[in-house]
Amino acid sequence: MIPKETYLMPDNCRNIFFIFTVILAGLFSSCVTQRNIEYLRLKSEGPSSFREADLADYKLKPNDELFIQISSLDEEAANVFSSSRQQNTYYASMSPYGASLLSYTVDRDGFLLLPVIGKILVKEKTITDIRLVLMDSLSHILHDPIVSVKLVNRYVSVLGEVNNPGHYPYSQEKLSIFDALGLAGDISLYGNRNSIVLVRNENGENTRISLDLSNPDILASEYYYLRPNDIVYIKPLHKRFWGLREFPFSIIFSTITTGLLIYNIFR
Repeated sequence: MIPKETYLMPDNCRNIFFIFTVILAGLFSSCVTQRNIEYLRLKSEGPSSFREADLADYKLKPNDELFIQISSLDEEAANVFSSSRQQNTYYASMSPYGASLLSYTVDRDGFLLLPVIGKILVKEKTITDIRLVLMDSLSHILHDPIVSVKLVNRYVSVLGEVNNPGHYPYSQEKLSIFDALGLAGDISLYGNRNSIVLVRNENGENTRISLDLSNPDILASEYYYLRPNDIVYIKPLHKRFWGLREFPFSIIFSTITTGLLIYNIFR
């Protein structure tokens, strides 16, 4: 009969298998599950509705840029406000930043300088307010003036665990946080969708807001729509173990092969 002791694994082999088990546990713990990458999770699969998120009118700040188009039945008089800028139209169409060539910039004191009209205070006013002020100022200069005002320096920054981080211009009046993530190529597999950081400048102070994109209540949140110059930061998951971005099959197979080889040698 073979002594019972011959069935016992040598101490060195036990140590090797212990280390091997720890490595495998670490590798599998770094795996990202489907739940980690889901947006707007609901317990039921049926349709759900949420009230539209509120979007307050944007109030102008220093360094904002406005595109202002003024027209009138009196074309010669109206050309005073546009002729000097029409020559830059070609350059403006070549780059998303080109609209700055056609815009008027709000100075550090919150004033806007326009031909003939002069300086007008626009700080903390909305686009609609500016349009009404210009219409009133031009009513004594032009016959039936028509004024169009657009905010042209709309940018958001998307940083962190996204596929294409960067500084993105946009033109639409409403840009949701999901629209911004779409511009950045979506959150990567190792991005934390449960803890998004939104940095917003309000009244000269930077405010940090935490958002959970897995919670469908975000659809009705006051932070669902972004504002110009907002910063969206995506934190990495804790499972971003050793910086692995894909499931490490090659490492696992290599570890198994090495472990078996060492086991055979000691055996």
